[in-house]
Amino acid sequence: MRDPLPIAPLAAPPDATVNVPGSKSITNRALITAALAVGTTTLEGVLFADDTHAMLEALTDLGIEISVDDEAAGVITVVGCGGELPGREVSLDARQSGTTGRFLPPLVALSEAPVVVDGHPQLRARPMDDQIAALRLIGVTVEELGEPGHLPLKIAGPPTGHRVTLRGDVSSQFVTGMLIAGAVPGMDLRLTTAAISRPYLDMTSAVMRAFGATVSEDEGMGWAVGGGYTSPGRYRIEPDASAASYFIAAAAISGGRVRIEGLGRASLQGDVAFAHVLADMGAVVSIQDDAIEVQGRSLRGIDVDLRHISDMAPTLAVVAAFADGPTTISGVGFIRGKESDRIAGPVAELNRCGVLAEETDDGFIVRPDGRVHGATFDTYEDHRIAMAFSLVGLMVDGVAINDPGCVAKTFPSYFAALEQLR
Repeated sequence: MRDPLPIAPLAAPPDATVNVPGSKSITNRALITAALAVGTTTLEGVLFADDTHAMLEALTDLGIEISVDDEAAGVITVVGCGGELPGREVSLDARQSGTTGRFLPPLVALSEAPVVVDGHPQLRARPMDDQIAALRLIGVTVEELGEPGHLPLKIAGPPTGHRVTLRGDVSSQFVTGMLIAGAVPGMDLRLTTAAISRPYLDMTSAVMRAFGATVSEDEGMGWAVGGGYTSPGRYRIEPDASAASYFIAAAAISGGRVRIEGLGRASLQGDVAFAHVLADMGAVVSIQDDAIEVQGRSLRGIDVDLRHISDMAPTLAVVAAFADGPTTISGVGFIRGKESDRIAGPVAELNRCGVLAEETDDGFIVRPDGRVHGATFDTYEDHRIAMAFSLVGLMVDGVAINDPGCVAKTFPSYFAALEQLR
């Protein structure tokens, strides 16, 4: 583990256009659909980070031909298998990647050979019960090799059924994994509870349709998918809206201006809605067709339900620390089961730097008093905690981040990118 990384305060409010890497969520969805497609696909704007390397290596281990363009940044070529995965009996390591660990089980069920899906102890701790039950419902054999309801799993297909029910209030990743793989044999999926993180399911549908699958939705509680996938030839991955959130948050708390290009009204990513949250707090926000710009102003506390953009909760916790008045974040009780407990962690770290915060059943309350001070923040092996709390260091002296390398999960160059604000 590296020594704590100090974060120096900004000498002046930023006035910057910041470049962020490609979307992790779209990258991992596009990789699987391209792998299952008929034909060869060139993916542009690919994110290279631990989470996407986990997916790339897993697909390669399954026998998918993937090549990286050494001359063009973020470009790879995927030779699709036409829905017929090579029958390789392999063990796949999803590392710490939730998308990889939850997208792979339905995918490998299409293989002719049993496949083991495993991951880092942090990923092993995250629940898999609902997806295991869904796979068994369609005739897939799932052997739990460790703690029941968790990775590692040994999975043997093929599916013999086409109708599945699944809870929607645990993780949208379970639903996405079933839908993407389900388009090959055809699947009807119905939720038994309303979906959380709903924009991620809309993103899934958009990527699937871009690769030729048929996706019919029934009032947000069910989908019929089929038709398999056909390569569109080239597919462009937009910048990561979650990564962009840290920079527009920096503008909001510092009184500066930050512009992110490549994201806007047409974005597939629900996390662009974080800009609207900043607007509600008093920032001046412009969302254009292909750009987002935020100008900081005095901020006020708000009450906000983040169930559909829950990855923004740690970032908003930090923004709330610099607001005038309390902020209540609700609807996110399920984020206790993310890479870390994203309710207890932000509350503890806010208290560490002098900000009164308290947990609730489904979120937390931040009660700022204008006396934020420096601290060395713990990050709980969680990239989003590290990136969010680095923003405190832009505003006050004496801030350092423990285990800064954890940002490699989704944004290896984050701390270098932060320097764009200077």
